[in-house]
Amino acid sequence: MSTREDSGSADPVIESRDQLVAPMQAGEKPKADWRIGTEHEKLVYKRDDFRAPSYDENGGIRDILLNMQDFGWEPVEENGKVIALKGSDGAVSLEPAGQLELSGAPLENLHETCNETGRHLSQVKEIGEKCGVGFLGLGMWHDKTREELPVMPKGRYGIMMNHMPKVGNLGLDMMLRTCTIQVNLDYSSEADMAKKFRTGLALQPLATALFANSPFTEGKPNGYLSYRSHIWSDTDPHRTGMLPFVFDDDFGYERWVDYMLDVPMYFVYRDGQYIDAAGQSFRDFLNGDLPAMPGEKPREGDWWDHLSTAFPEVRLKSFLEMRGADGGPWSRICALPAFWVGLMYDEAALDAAWELVKDWTMEERETLRNAVPKLALDAEIPGGHKLRDLAKDVLAISRQGLTARGRLGQSGDNETGFLSTLDEIVESGKVPAQRLLDMYHGEWNGDVSRVYKYSF
Repeated sequence: MSTREDSGSADPVIESRDQLVAPMQAGEKPKADWRIGTEHEKLVYKRDDFRAPSYDENGGIRDILLNMQDFGWEPVEENGKVIALKGSDGAVSLEPAGQLELSGAPLENLHETCNETGRHLSQVKEIGEKCGVGFLGLGMWHDKTREELPVMPKGRYGIMMNHMPKVGNLGLDMMLRTCTIQVNLDYSSEADMAKKFRTGLALQPLATALFANSPFTEGKPNGYLSYRSHIWSDTDPHRTGMLPFVFDDDFGYERWVDYMLDVPMYFVYRDGQYIDAAGQSFRDFLNGDLPAMPGEKPREGDWWDHLSTAFPEVRLKSFLEMRGADGGPWSRICALPAFWVGLMYDEAALDAAWELVKDWTMEERETLRNAVPKLALDAEIPGGHKLRDLAKDVLAISRQGLTARGRLGQSGDNETGFLSTLDEIVESGKVPAQRLLDMYHGEWNGDVSRVYKYSF
């Protein structure tokens, strides 16, 4: 989740609706300037007893962050505590229970993206040896209850954790127990944004299926392949879902602003403090009628903050975020941006991908999205086929798009090799969660702690 560094008090006041549309308009870039941003979260555990470490303990989350300064990362503090880092590879931040996230820098090609990922994982492994911790690439804690997990010292998290149980049953699980991989992509115009948003949202269930990696809860199979994805269905209906209006012909920046104005607020950030505005209306804020701050109007930073508090599986800020995948190991961190870049950054590939899904009804899209957390590639798609069949076609289109991009690595290879792990999944018909379940019911003999041997 986002980390604020400025005070929030010096930003320009929002005087008109044009300022609400401005961040999306400012995101428009010519194709030559399109970049790839990859974000990935990791579960952190103590090697001696598999506990999730607290922030303050010896060898805990604070010490991990402090040690990362040895690699050139600069600390970001909140109330005197280091809660994030910034550097040439982007930013390192903390999720609510200490999940460690790299929000990577905007990079030109997938070779750079995978090198960045490799550098980061090498750094945290070295620090892990010092601090006695390991890192897991999963979509969700496989053996921890909510009560066993620490909470990081970030002001926004206290507000969110207080609000979550009021609007859904699984919001605290989302915050405390899950991990994801996410890809941030650019667009050239409002029309290009809309096409990418529609196509990306329609195909998010496929990404969820391919990366499904959360089949355990509190030490036992939970009946799902991506329980992380299921969690979003009961987190907060005001800020999640398949967003039917995205598929309307008139979808664009204005429709997104209207949607965001209807998403309830969480907080306002002023002078280093988070002010609780949970459930209140940004529309009221625009009119100076926000109960949390009577008589004050929002500043530009408030709108940027608010844009980060909606959680659909595609999200628009000044770029598009593809948000449907479970966390996973190194190879799958590299595979997700490859999947989406191949589809989104070549016009012929984007058109071909949209052609596959454009005739689905909203009911069919919702049905597929609801089926995938349990069934993954065995979910049925419109027309009576399996999602696995669609996966083959979509991966072929993505490969064509990456080939057309022609971005070569040092050895002269293009970007298509990063799809190989997904090819293997589709060919076998078994997503990562199903392989974990096979081991659980086989060689692990029901001992889910064996997952720790599969850390990064």
